[in-house]
Amino acid sequence: MRVAILKKRGDFLRVRAAGCRWAAPGLVLQAAPSPAGADSGAGQVRVGYTASRRIGNAVARNRAKRRLRAAVAHVMPASAQCGCDYVVIARAATLTRPFDALLGDLAAALARVSARMRDQAPEGGRQAAGRQRRAGPKAGDA
Repeated sequence: MRVAILKKRGDFLRVRAAGCRWAAPGLVLQAAPSPAGADSGAGQVRVGYTASRRIGNAVARNRAKRRLRAAVAHVMPASAQCGCDYVVIARAATLTRPFDALLGDLAAALARVSARMRDQAPEGGRQAAGRQRRAGPKAGDA
């Protein structure tokens, strides 16, 4: 599977708005299905990386993103869902966490996010189980 890079701000915002995310000690992973018109071919996953100023200066942020890129190169090709966009966000622990633990964090976050995306997928136009509205008295009814 090929891992491509998300570069446009609109893609980052779309993934964030999808609301499917998981926080691990070393990183935060957000996911969303790729849009229909995206330049994602078959067997391709798009990943974006971000590190805020809370991580540290530019050197620290770049080091954190390099570590995340290396972790994604190890974990994503075997575990990611095709046709999905992911955003990996660095945390303060990304810099000091052992690389094996960072790989474990990414694998666990990927499994959790994938399970949530399957649960949120529409099932033939019906609401997902557990989200059905119960009939009952409305406000103002006597």
